[in-house]
Amino acid sequence: MGLIVEINPFSVDIQQADIDDLRERLRRTRWPDELPDVGWEYGVALPYLRALVGYWVDEYDWRAHEARLNEVPQFTTTIDGQNVHFLHVRSPEPGATPLIITHGWPSTVNDFLDIIGPLTDPRSYGGDPSDAFHVVAPSIPGFGFSGPTTDKGWGTKRIARAWAELMRRLGYDRYGAQGGDFGSIVSPELGRIAPDHVIGVHVNALVNASTPADPQELALLSDAEREQALENQRWWYGHSGYATQMATRPQTVAYALNDSPTGQLAWNLEWFVDHDPTRTRQPLADRDAVLTNVTTLWLTSTAGSAARLYREIGADGWGRPAPSGVPTGVAKFLGDRAIRGLASLANHITHWSEFDSGGHFASLQAPDLLVADIRAFFRTLR
Repeated sequence: MGLIVEINPFSVDIQQADIDDLRERLRRTRWPDELPDVGWEYGVALPYLRALVGYWVDEYDWRAHEARLNEVPQFTTTIDGQNVHFLHVRSPEPGATPLIITHGWPSTVNDFLDIIGPLTDPRSYGGDPSDAFHVVAPSIPGFGFSGPTTDKGWGTKRIARAWAELMRRLGYDRYGAQGGDFGSIVSPELGRIAPDHVIGVHVNALVNASTPADPQELALLSDAEREQALENQRWWYGHSGYATQMATRPQTVAYALNDSPTGQLAWNLEWFVDHDPTRTRQPLADRDAVLTNVTTLWLTSTAGSAARLYREIGADGWGRPAPSGVPTGVAKFLGDRAIRGLASLANHITHWSEFDSGGHFASLQAPDLLVADIRAFFRTLR
């Protein structure tokens, strides 16, 4: 008799006492000082953060976002000893292509709520029903309702192996993969681990193709790409403090993240603000998108375990991954820094799009463009 694998229905139901505690902690924030006239130069600006915390306390409605997430079918299962939470929305179109999509840091599956409908049911959104997908959207181990992790080693390779097992359990033998930010590392890795099952990989915010993994890679680039790579290195040096901390000593910062919601919000804003394509130092047009991610991590006490992902990926190695033969499409939105010459060293690029709008968090900032590009790429594989 084979092993019985349980896949359990799941819904979010946060206790009111935890929401009340969050608001009380926010009201009692012990604010630091700030140098005059520094704006965002030294980090998250105090006036902006004060205003956002005020909105979080007085106007942000967690219950509304909880209800919206609960409109989507959710499940949990245990893979490799780890609880894995995932959304699973089957398309009404019988010939739909299965697609597993992966978020990054400090995001959660909430980022995908605007694109799941158009991806699964294009007919209802004015699209071609032949572009339909069955969508699986897992929470990365350590994040939100997939957290916390309980042992070491949950880097992108182990996550990709878990995703392959998840798709097997769901009965999907041939499927596509999509992801942004860390999802842009996990999704190609899934193609390397399961090349006989992954028909194609689509990524945005391709974070490991912006700077050379080795100085010798610069010689492989065009003059324009080389100049961009060097500029990307200078930019990263000035913006990587949070990543260095999490990649080396994540437990130390976990105490602060798990004790102060204001501190956690500021820590997460580093990434949202640094990838503001308008350079106006505003994280996103929709404050609720940022706060829903932060609140999810806060209410599940997983800001610290999510931070560990940086350390675990470092254990996998930050070098250039092995080449993949799986067809790969890249969407480069405004504010992203991916370089095609670097991306081609580890991926079989068959589709490359560049957009003068959107941003690093494309599912939030440019959902229509992202959906259209995903459709266009996978259309070439049918």
